[in-house]
Parts: sequence; C-alpha cells; structure tokens
Amino acid sequence: MKDTWKAVVREAVRLTRAGRIGEATGLVADTLAASSPEPRSGSDSGRAGVRGDAIEGEFEVVRDPGHPDPSASDEAGAAEWSWQSFENDSGARDYRLFVPPSRSGASSGRPLVTMLHGCGQDPDDFATSTRMNALAAQLGCCVLYPAQSISANASRCWVWYEESNQHAGLGEPNIIVGMVRHVIRAHAIDPRRVYVAGLSAGGAMAAILAALYPGLFAAVGIHSGLPHGAAHDLMSALIAMRQGALAGDASGVGSGISIPMIVFHGDADTTVNPVNAARLIAQAGFDVGGVGASGVEYGRAPGGCGYRRSTFVDGDGVCRAELWSVEDVGHGWSGGSGSTLFSEPCGPDASREMLRFFLEHPRV
Repeated sequence: MKDTWKAVVREAVRLTRAGRIGEATGLVADTLAASSPEPRSGSDSGRAGVRGDAIEGEFEVVRDPGHPDPSASDEAGAAEWSWQSFENDSGARDYRLFVPPSRSGASSGRPLVTMLHGCGQDPDDFATSTRMNALAAQLGCCVLYPAQSISANASRCWVWYEESNQHAGLGEPNIIVGMVRHVIRAHAIDPRRVYVAGLSAGGAMAAILAALYPGLFAAVGIHSGLPHGAAHDLMSALIAMRQGALAGDASGVGSGISIPMIVFHGDADTTVNPVNAARLIAQAGFDVGGVGASGVEYGRAPGGCGYRRSTFVDGDGVCRAELWSVEDVGHGWSGGSGSTLFSEPCGPDASREMLRFFLEHPRV
C-alpha cells in the first residue's frame, strides 16, 4: 500500500499542476476508499452535478441570467448590494457587500458578518443559498462576502490547506482580514460585533481566521468545515476530509480557538467527514465524546430533518460553543434555499441560528 500511495500522490500532484483538480482529488479519494470502510450514503451522494469524492465536488459554476438579486426582499427595502474590490500586500480579491436600510442600523454601529463561500460558489450563490441578507436586514447587520478568484483556485476554493494561508499576516487570511478592516472603517461597523462564518472550504478558512485573529472576530460559525491546522497540503487535506483531521492534544490539531463557536454538520456528509465537527469543538476546549456538553436538545426542523443541538458552557456558566448535528443531511447549508447547490432545505435554519449566536456574543 505504501508504494501504491506514493504513486497515487505523484499522479495527483501532476494532475493538480495541470489544473485537473477534480481528477486529482477523485484519484486520491478512490484510493482511500479502497482501504477504508464505505462511507455512509447521504442526501449529497445522489445530487445531480455534484461529486462527493472531491474537495467539494467537480464543479461547473452555472449562472442563471435571471438569477434574482439575493438582497431583494420586503425587509431589505433600500438595502445596498454592491461589488467592490480590495488589495493589499498579500493580493487582491473582489467582494460583495450587503448594507441594510439606514432605518435598521443602530447609532452605535452595525454588526458585520463575513461569509466565506465554498468551492464552486461565488458570493451571489452563497447569499442565495444561505438567505443571509434578508435575515441581516431584519437585524440591521452588514454582510461581507469575499470572492475567491479563479486565478487563485480553479474551483474557487479558499486554499485553507496550504501553509502559506495558515499564519497571521500572510496569504488569503491577510487579504480577508484587510478587507474586513476596510469595511469596518468605511461603514461605521461596531468593532465589538464582527463575526465570520463559512461553508466547507470557507468553513475551514473561517476556523483559521478565528484562531489567528481573536482580537478582530467576536465569534465564528463553521458549517461542514475542518479544524485549524487540519492539513498542510492538498494530500493531507483530502485525508482530513475523508477520514477526519488527526487529533493531537485535547485542544485539537492546530492552535486553539478562543472565541465562541457555533458548528453545523450533516451526519450524512460524505465530502467532509462529520468527525471534523467534534474536532472543531475540541479546539474550543470542550470534549464532545465525554461529559463536556452541558445540554443536549433534540428536535425536528420545519423541513423535516431531525437534529441534535449540544451546548457547551465555561466555568462561569456562559455558553461558549454549540454543535448542531443534522440527521440525513449531506454536504450543504442546513435550512438553505432549495434552488441552489450545496443547500439542504430540510434542516434547521443555520443562518438564523448563527446570527442569533453571534449577536449573543459581542466581543468583551
């Protein structure tokens, strides 16, 4: 198996350098599957146009000319929904920015939620899938959607698994943080209420930002993501996704995450192993497998899927983390719009719950 694995790695690297990322990830995943128990099938495995054996699938981004403006809603009113660009020493990225109507903003400054899309998505797709803008309009929040560029990654994945993107002041984290700080200054954001969330590759990048910049972000939301430090290159990323990040000490595989955290993961996800959700909670300093949860709630979402919500409190009795495990849901945003890929409408509304959690946790 050792010699076979070396040959697979060499071929995967060759395919990646040739821009054939889907073939590379499929090759590695097939090899892992041959030596591992079959993954549980789920709602993402039969979805047309999506491959569960790639980093987030083998993608073709299809844009509908009639695609509605994700900010359009009665609640949004005169909300702004604009494309802008940002550049610093680490590079340049475009972004979408949602600014709610002036009537919904507090005089002390609005909250800001940064939303990091997954592979094969762009800010418009992610805004439509999560329906975050309509909720943000109701609560007076601004929402920032950084856009990964095709030149940085052909599948629009945030490259969370490269060492150059896992340190403060460098790479993609530095671009995103620079963008966030620019928006804070330009739109009178309340610096105590700045949050970050993401899906899959975007969730993994959100974990990195939470670990590296606890003085900027007040809380983090991670959906179908991976822990900080889960991988150091493409091959280790694929292993972490397929089998779960290797756990080190009790704090997880990378540096701990000290800010409050809310995690969502479908228990039928065959793209990112759900064990990664528990590893994320471990990075927040809690033991999912033991007696770490202070409360467990079972319920069923209006869309029909059941869920288990575990809460974790600190020594002062303050909730510091939540873990939502959603039954029979694959690799998509729980409670999302059924009109987009990587959405699981049957689950609880992850956007609403993340906003609720965020606003309960301003930075002190």
